[in-house]
Amino acid sequence: MLRSFLIANPKGGSGKTTLATNLAGCLARQGHRVMLGDLDRQQSAREWLKLRPQGLPQIRSWDLRPDEPARPPPGTTHAVLDTPAGLHGKKLAAVLKQVERVIVPLQPSLFDILATRAFLDTLLEEKALRRRQTCIAVVGMRVDARTRAAHELERFVEGLGLPVLGFLRDTQIYVQAAAHGLTLFDLPPARAEKDLPQWQGIIDWAGAPGSAGETP
Repeated sequence: MLRSFLIANPKGGSGKTTLATNLAGCLARQGHRVMLGDLDRQQSAREWLKLRPQGLPQIRSWDLRPDEPARPPPGTTHAVLDTPAGLHGKKLAAVLKQVERVIVPLQPSLFDILATRAFLDTLLEEKALRRRQTCIAVVGMRVDARTRAAHELERFVEGLGLPVLGFLRDTQIYVQAAAHGLTLFDLPPARAEKDLPQWQGIIDWAGAPGSAGETP
């Protein structure tokens, strides 16, 4: 059965692509057959994949055929879908019908929280998600888990009944890796030692069996 993850937040600059590429890299490193799809017309994920060195765990893109809709390549076990800013309405509803888990990257500023609140409310009210029992969770981006801002973010999300899977610190390591088609999970462990533990909650949740809507 195909496991599918949607990385979504209508606010630009929330860290969607960073989260999507690294989740794909993590799943590929675990031995899964992974597709990283981009719902943006610019297809930046596909361009990132062109930079990915040979010999690393393979991450594929959409299977594109003339006059046919894009679809995961044959044999895909895990699909990670990156989304553009401003995704809403019918397009959002259509995508939500196709996935079993949604991860919302969220920075801990007041403006980001306010801009994302309506989106989270929309997800929680979406009939397709309730019917499929789709899991929804939040990841704090560019934040120190020890700060007051992180606690405010966690309190906000818990008020909605959603799990916070973790907090990814503000570091250039993601930018530097992405420039070479790499993810955190492709780097020497010593270089990523401060960041890998921050992914454990995401990894556990992504691999957890059972019905969606289930909180770790």
